Amino acid sequence: QVQLVESGGGLVQAGGSLRLSCVVSGRISSTYAMGWFRQGPGKEREFAAGIRWSGGSTDYADSVKGRFTISRDNAKNTVYLQMNSLKPEDTAVYYCAATGLAFAIPVYASQYTYWGQGTQVTVSS
Repeated sequence: QVQLVESGGGLVQAGGSLRLSCVVSGRISSTYAMGWFRQGPGKEREFAAGIRWSGGSTDYADSVKGRFTISRDNAKNTVYLQMNSLKPEDTAVYYCAATGLAFAIPVYASQYTYWGQGTQVTVSS
């Protein structure tokens, strides 16, 4: 079993920055991929960024490319999402997710097995 706990959400003005953290506990192998998803009010959950646990290759949604950076610290079993130049449309609950046996970075929520409880990010205009 894998447990994920997010933190770091909050209220920020447009143009500001936040860093989300996802602490991973349980057995994570090198084949795992980690993702950050978000779900805004009245919207479906959507992929924001992903990273392979081994090797560190990354992928981003077009809407966040150039503003968000995903990274991981294997020693701390933690995945981060650095969010810069935040916009009101980035307002959402952000979820950390994990999936095993990932030879690429999945971009659909249905492809992930484990989920955190979510952390709220609110960007004011």
